[in-house]
Amino acid sequence: MITVDALSVQFGGTTLFSDVSFSINETDKIALMGKNGAGKSTLLKIIAGVNKPSSGNISAPKGTVIAYLPQHLLTEDNATVFEETSKAFETIFKMKAEIDELNEQLTIRTDYESDEYYKIIERVSELSEKFYSIEEVNYEAEVEKVLLGMGFTREDFARPTSEFSGGWRMRIELAKILLQKPDLILLDEPTNHMDIESIQWLEDFLVNSAKAVMVISHDRAFVDNITTRTIEVTMGRIYDYKAKYSHYLELRKDRRAHQQKAYDEQQKMIAENVEFIERFKGTYSKTLQVQSRVKMLEKLELVEVDEVDTSALRLKFPPAPRSGQYPVVVNELSKSYGDHVVFKDAEMVIERGQKVAFVGKNGEGKSTMVKAIMGELEYQGKLEVGHNVKIGYFAQNQASLLDGEITVFDTIDRIAEGDIRTQIKTILGAFMFSGDDTTKKVKVLSGGEKTRLAMIKLLLEPYNVLILDEPTNHLDMKTKDIIKDALIAFDGTLILVSHDRDFLDGLVTKVFEFGNKRVKEHFEDIKGFLEMKKMENLREIEK
Repeated sequence: MITVDALSVQFGGTTLFSDVSFSINETDKIALMGKNGAGKSTLLKIIAGVNKPSSGNISAPKGTVIAYLPQHLLTEDNATVFEETSKAFETIFKMKAEIDELNEQLTIRTDYESDEYYKIIERVSELSEKFYSIEEVNYEAEVEKVLLGMGFTREDFARPTSEFSGGWRMRIELAKILLQKPDLILLDEPTNHMDIESIQWLEDFLVNSAKAVMVISHDRAFVDNITTRTIEVTMGRIYDYKAKYSHYLELRKDRRAHQQKAYDEQQKMIAENVEFIERFKGTYSKTLQVQSRVKMLEKLELVEVDEVDTSALRLKFPPAPRSGQYPVVVNELSKSYGDHVVFKDAEMVIERGQKVAFVGKNGEGKSTMVKAIMGELEYQGKLEVGHNVKIGYFAQNQASLLDGEITVFDTIDRIAEGDIRTQIKTILGAFMFSGDDTTKKVKVLSGGEKTRLAMIKLLLEPYNVLILDEPTNHLDMKTKDIIKDALIAFDGTLILVSHDRDFLDGLVTKVFEFGNKRVKEHFEDIKGFLEMKKMENLREIEK
């Protein structure tokens, strides 16, 4: 059991949280929840031993292994994928090497009676006891199994890690963590760079093979599938629920309703007493009553209501100018890079007003197809973009295309029209830009903040075809809900490249699956598609 005891954290005079205590049991699967900036990542880093708290401590039994996957990695480029992943067993390999070296010394030394000789024997005994208590493992087979589960191919194993994007490196780090079989796995947004199949594999691993897990994630389906306990960080406190995320939301709603009721009643009582004090403060016969009420108000512990709920905010896309009946038509489309075929003879018809998802493993051509539709690359075959089509495109690197020299407010003010101009601050607030944030220059924003700003820009311009490539990676659940509602109400055509099942659920009505150099059309929503995929996988196993 790992114990978090009376933890407090202050940054430059601001208290992030104070006197936080809880325990993590051997098989707990915990979701760490709270709005952006509440201190979730900081708490994870403290438990991991990366950061130190202002006060309080973390205690764990001797030999407890805690493994931590941060949101952003700084990896080295001096190994292949297989070599880097095998570093998970580095301590075991080092232990074996030390045992061999010490045994070698025992055979060549002749000072059998010396203290030094006895120390070597003691050290060998201690290490051997540890080493042989570890169950025998075929390390290479374990590395291979985890890497294949993470979406790597056998051909990738010998490639240098430097050839892979940040998302794929994140998977290598995650593979190393899973192979260490730690007592507690701490994960900060692990699914941001994963396709649906890899997420399903990770879910299965965490539920069936991992010990304790604590995860921060904005992927609601992922969190619901793996966790049985939810710890919410809010306004410097924590609330601990023995419930999975969807049930926690209901419990939290009840808690807030009780808080609001208590708050309203207390405010009414304060107002009545203040009125009494003001009315009778000069009246001699009421002096004692006035003083008594003043003292009572001074000692009163104020009821707080956690976080302002912005769910009432509704974003709406501007009405889409009418396009032709078929905004995108693809015939026998093929794309290769040298000998590498991305997809061959793809067929696709997207009708006006349809909302479709592009899904499939990373590297199977989803973003390539988007670039072809955008006219950003050459291909073989035929692709037609329909009459009067105005495409709004959100790329994964959209954030880097913003003007860094203007402020957050000006970025939106320059494109907002009509009534929206009076709501700029409200909209920015919904996307977590409040107070001084709105006057910051874009160039000083983090990657996540730039992503959110680019998303607001897209919400405000009149397009009739929206193409969104992984739009939810840096957004919290509240913001995702706001965008999802806006997209459901959008009267134009939508193409979504995403691995976020919860976001796609109820939003898209058709799925194009990219894989094995083909593009396959499925006339189901995302739930139907996933159910069908599981059946297909079972048949493949039976074969």
